[in-house]
Amino acid sequence: MSRFQRPTDTAEGQRATTLELFYDLVFVFAITQVSHLLLRHLTWEGVGQSALVLLVVWWAWNYTTWVTNELDPESIVVRLMLIGVMLASLLMAVAIPEAFGDRALLFAGAYVAIQVGRHAFLAFAASGRGTNERVRAERILTWFVVAGVFWIAGALADGSTRTLLWLIALAIDYGAPLCTYWVPFVRRVTPEAWQVQTAHFAERFQLFIIIALGETIVLTGATTSDLELTTERAVAFAVAFLTTAAMWWLYFDYVARIAERRLELAPNRTTLARDGYTYLHVVLAAGVIVSAVGDELVIAHPGDVLPGAEVAAVVAGPAIYLLAHTLFRLRMAGSISVKRLAGAIGCVAVGFLGGVVSGLVLALLVLAILVAVIVAEQVSGQRRAGRGDLAPLERLEAEAGGA
Repeated sequence: MSRFQRPTDTAEGQRATTLELFYDLVFVFAITQVSHLLLRHLTWEGVGQSALVLLVVWWAWNYTTWVTNELDPESIVVRLMLIGVMLASLLMAVAIPEAFGDRALLFAGAYVAIQVGRHAFLAFAASGRGTNERVRAERILTWFVVAGVFWIAGALADGSTRTLLWLIALAIDYGAPLCTYWVPFVRRVTPEAWQVQTAHFAERFQLFIIIALGETIVLTGATTSDLELTTERAVAFAVAFLTTAAMWWLYFDYVARIAERRLELAPNRTTLARDGYTYLHVVLAAGVIVSAVGDELVIAHPGDVLPGAEVAAVVAGPAIYLLAHTLFRLRMAGSISVKRLAGAIGCVAVGFLGGVVSGLVLALLVLAILVAVIVAEQVSGQRRAGRGDLAPLERLEAEAGGA
């Protein structure tokens, strides 16, 4: 057992602490930096660089969430560790605009310091010798050290060599959980070695979606305040807000609660948490970020026919978001959300009108698709209730009771 184990004897389960919410503030800034990076470089190269940076930011936040799911943030030692991780995360976020330029070493060095430092603490300070916690932490630390070599080497290189080395590092980082941090010639660690506290774990990932949605509001608000407030721009601002609200509705109306309950009941909880939250929630966040960029472009030029790259940003964000929902449900429940998949396809189809309609009309069409998905699901729920059928969460509870 860890020396700083999070208490598990409360009836309602653990929830996010104020320190964790304070920690998240750094990532509000980091997500804003990613959005600005994409907005300034709306090319295929810029998309690739922004995606890589987002995956790095996500991986730093995600692992800290897994750690605080077991460690007690009320412990002074854990608090100091988290504050140190926050400082390194802030330095990483500061470097994002020039991550592929003059601040590459700051970006990569801060990220490696976060990952290696956190898990060195977990292995050698928070865990006793021979404990399950130390074994796990040592395996993860080994992978971070190996990946760190490529991150630092890439930061010291230039151009395509840097990109190649960083892609190798990213593949090591993201591939590690899939093989459960296998290290040659030592005993394997199985997924059962991790104990996921469901309420806290699901809440932390839900809060990251709030971070991404909040960044959208900040970005569109800041853009609108810097420009002349014409009627078209005011309408574009309202459409951007309603699009963000629709995204919130699609996740928090019932998806978040059902997914949390499925995770709690799952016999393979660690694997499900890894797939549904660690991997798929970054796709949800990516959809929100791209949507924010599209909203800003429409607010800046509401009456103009947008260039192809800008049209792609307007429609791709909601499409990615809805597709991520489809994949999330498929992994968590083993079924496909036809309505959300159709919505994603509809957003892509609307993009083909981008060359003949204004940015505002395009944004209105995308919003109409999101609203149509919400309405269709609400109507479906009412019809199900009218037939006397159980709602998805009620059915899940009934199945759990029967089991």
